[in-house]
Amino acid sequence: MSASIREAYEARERNFIAPFGCLSAETKGRAVDEAPCPVRTAFQVDRDRIVYSNAFRRLKHKTQVFLSPLGDDYRTRLTHTLEVAQIARSISRSLLLNEDLTEAIALGHDLGHTPFGHSGETVLKEIYSPEFSHSDQSLRVVEVLENEGRGLNLTHEVREGILRHSKGFGKIMPDPSDEQAGTNEAKVVRLADLMAYLNHDLDDAIRSGVIRLEQVPEDCVKTIGRSHSERASRMIKDLITTSRAGGGLLELKLSRKMLAAMYKMRKFLYNNVYRSPQVHGEFEKAKKILSELFAYFLANPEELAKGLADLKMSSGNHDEQRPERIVCDLIASMTDGYAMSLYSRLFFPTPLQHLVN
Repeated sequence: MSASIREAYEARERNFIAPFGCLSAETKGRAVDEAPCPVRTAFQVDRDRIVYSNAFRRLKHKTQVFLSPLGDDYRTRLTHTLEVAQIARSISRSLLLNEDLTEAIALGHDLGHTPFGHSGETVLKEIYSPEFSHSDQSLRVVEVLENEGRGLNLTHEVREGILRHSKGFGKIMPDPSDEQAGTNEAKVVRLADLMAYLNHDLDDAIRSGVIRLEQVPEDCVKTIGRSHSERASRMIKDLITTSRAGGGLLELKLSRKMLAAMYKMRKFLYNNVYRSPQVHGEFEKAKKILSELFAYFLANPEELAKGLADLKMSSGNHDEQRPERIVCDLIASMTDGYAMSLYSRLFFPTPLQHLVN
């Protein structure tokens, strides 16, 4: 019997993927065994399942930095995800890693991100659990919430990469002893995520007038670049040319100069953009919306059931049945627009003519 298309592609992978890359034929598998696709590799299947998920589509209406931006050119959580995927694929291709695995992790890394960006994450930390994180929630989306409570049944490598992509304000290049995802593809996504937001958040902040390019530290501009394309190209090329391969292993590295510039740029964005009065003031409003919605759903289980139905979510198969856990899932799954519209319907007075008609 002739080999399937998938088997032929797996054979090709063995010829072009480096020893430190992850072969799709050697995946650690899925939580629930299933017959392999005759056409696509395991990681290609995962990528497609993520792209066709409800959670992925909702990313287009979730904040990246600027709350419900009216301008068409501002990034959303979806365009951020696509930029991460593009950067990560470019790096993986150059380093002879598995591009399909890299892309699947990148496309799934923010599926559990809350509405209103990190302010949404902050409020769920405050009112649900200090342990809440969008990384954990993204894993929960693909394991529990999607597909009417059955999850997407992704491979171990993709799930692990989604869980461990976030670095917060921690080290850009973690120590070898730090807990990291096991594949180099996942480590590439972690760095691509940072490269993407350092670049496009600065771009959007300048476009919005929150900052001016002249305010950006000059040494950052000289090292990373002045334009969006220049910044992306320089960061990607620095990682590719500085990383070291040998003995079947890959050490991902940035040059000392680039690493210092990226740390400084990140600190600049935190101090001058994310914590700016313009951005922070709107996020305080968002926190109020989500806090009151959370309390409302806890007190009104029938409305909670309606909300779950609206977002095509099932609470019946949740691994935890506490109402707080289910409400947290619902709030985290909302888009900015859905949350604001719902808040208006629940808490704003209804004009009299609407009641009469």
